[in-house]
Amino acid sequence: MRIVFAGTPDFAATALAAIIDAAPRAGWTVPLVLTQPDRPAGRGLRLAPSPVKQLATAHGIAVATPVSLRKGDSALAARNQLKALDPDLLVVAAYGLILPQDVLDIPRGIGSLHTPKLSALNIHASLLPRWRGAAPIVRAIEAGDTVTGVTLMQMDAGLDTGPMLLARSIPIEPEETAATLTSKLSQLGATLVVDALRDADALVATPQGDGDTYASKIGKAEAWLDWSASAVELERKVRAFDPFPVACTTLGGTTVRVWRAQVVGDPVQGLSADIGLVRAADRSGLRVACGKGDLLMTELQRAGSKRVTASEFLSGFPVRRGDRFVSPVTAVLE
Repeated sequence: MRIVFAGTPDFAATALAAIIDAAPRAGWTVPLVLTQPDRPAGRGLRLAPSPVKQLATAHGIAVATPVSLRKGDSALAARNQLKALDPDLLVVAAYGLILPQDVLDIPRGIGSLHTPKLSALNIHASLLPRWRGAAPIVRAIEAGDTVTGVTLMQMDAGLDTGPMLLARSIPIEPEETAATLTSKLSQLGATLVVDALRDADALVATPQGDGDTYASKIGKAEAWLDWSASAVELERKVRAFDPFPVACTTLGGTTVRVWRAQVVGDPVQGLSADIGLVRAADRSGLRVACGKGDLLMTELQRAGSKRVTASEFLSGFPVRRGDRFVSPVTAVLE
């Protein structure tokens, strides 16, 4: 079986690594990898290859980085390259580009039970139809979901709308961050796709049911903590936005990133005059009044500094009871 893989971040690289590792024994080959073009990264903003490109290059696999697969010269070149390879299957994981139907139809297809043919398979980090879209892991934590998982899906031209082939769930732990959950789901997705490819004829396509939700792309502006929200919502946001874009707020004009926090006290409705008010600041954390309940921030970071414990933070940036944290949203309300 000739597999073309399309993906970009670490989540996808974990799946590609599993496919490459299993390929010699299973009789597969991966002649081509599609991934996003190199992007500026680091303080120097030098162009850096995606994790998938790095892995493919290390294994001597050809790499294509079209800016689009719908139109333009790079799209045409990628389509022609795909057609020339005559692959059996396209495996996609967090690629980041829209795949039109005529691209999905290029592979020969695998499995004997599929109508239409199973020519493209997607590894999606949610239990579809919940959290279709770009940021399923972040949105699941932010919404307070207690369970998530990975779904293998037969791709169509819609946005994560194709029939489901295989799914497996895992719990979302109370202190789970997007970083830790991504790591778990990447390993689960890698295991699931290798299992599926080894027994492709047994895969049965099942239409997605009702209850779809959309996991919109994360915007940097969402990072600001709205202190008028409940402490429960803000604690979820802190975990959901680790490692990107990282929850933040301001105190005295200084931007402060919040890496760890917990809900303290009774989650009761607070006074509007108290929103953002520092109730206590000591080595245990910075306790701040929210619209409902209090949030205790225990790991923080100032711009240009490293992330530190609350105790270390206070030693270099004094915060006193009665000070007030604000963010663009709450600043407007005052």
